[in-house]
Amino acid sequence: HVQLVESGGGSVQVGGSLTLSCTASGNIYSSHCMGWFRQLPGQEREGVAGIDSKGDTIYLDSVKGRFSISQDTANNTVYLQKDNLSPEDTAMYYCAARADYCSSTSWSQGYRYSYWGQGTQVTVS
Repeated sequence: HVQLVESGGGSVQVGGSLTLSCTASGNIYSSHCMGWFRQLPGQEREGVAGIDSKGDTIYLDSVKGRFSISQDTANNTVYLQKDNLSPEDTAMYYCAARADYCSSTSWSQGYRYSYWGQGTQVTVS
């Protein structure tokens, strides 16, 4: 069983930056994909970025060049650096994990992830 805990959310001004963290504990699979998703009330979760145990990364088109996902494998932590934030980035952000590599065709499909964090709110105004 894997537990995920996000942190780093908060309120930020338009154009500002924020870094989210997700720390995993439990049985971390050697081959895994970690994803960041976001969700607005009444809407489906949207895949924002993914990184797998090989270090390969993938992004939602609208955040490319502004968001950067990275990981500290020694501490089982994944980061999402977000720059040049806009009000459209306001959402609850979730970290998720699955026991295989991030596929370019399925990385953003939330139902493929077995474990989810509790979420951290990001508000841009």
